[in-house]
Amino acid sequence: MESKKIKLSVQGLTNCLAQSGVYAIALAEEGLRRLPIIVGMFEAQSIAVAIEGLTPLRPLTHDLFIGFTKATNYRLKEVFIYRFKDGVFYSEIILTNGEKTLSVDSRTSDAIAIALRAKCPIYTTESIMKKYSVLIDEENVTDEELEPLSEELTAADLQNPAKLMGQLHSLKKKEIEERMAKAVAKEDYEYAKIFKDELLRREGKSKKD
Repeated sequence: MESKKIKLSVQGLTNCLAQSGVYAIALAEEGLRRLPIIVGMFEAQSIAVAIEGLTPLRPLTHDLFIGFTKATNYRLKEVFIYRFKDGVFYSEIILTNGEKTLSVDSRTSDAIAIALRAKCPIYTTESIMKKYSVLIDEENVTDEELEPLSEELTAADLQNPAKLMGQLHSLKKKEIEERMAKAVAKEDYEYAKIFKDELLRREGKSKKD
């Protein structure tokens, strides 16, 4: 039996200090779950351009794909993240011209960048959400729902970007500010930046709301 499809929206993009040039994009459902997807620097830049609604002077690769679909009278129907294997999310882009439907294999990062430009929905399966999403509720996350972040960040915390994102989101703003101040006082500027980025993410989300 096919797993229930869950509609996702792009919530935000943050840099990941666990590895240079790597970013995490948070895909959100209507509830409290978030699906973190790790993307590279080029894809992160392209996704950021689409999120901000910017128009580059010359088409990026993902813009070129959109241009090609328009030229061939196809439209993007949806992006489907259908599998996770060996640390990689697998996706497909569904296109249609009204008479024929095509399914194109794609890296998930590329699929998201294209979906944002085409303003088409992004889906995944309930089974993927159950296994790989993190539960986000900035006010009411319990210890049973999400393991709390240690008082001070360690190298081990940085080894799991998806888990770290969920833990940061579960902290209240005051806690984030206190931990950032402690990191600055100890001259742990790398860790301080992690907390600062989380505060900026929340500030940007509040402005949009």
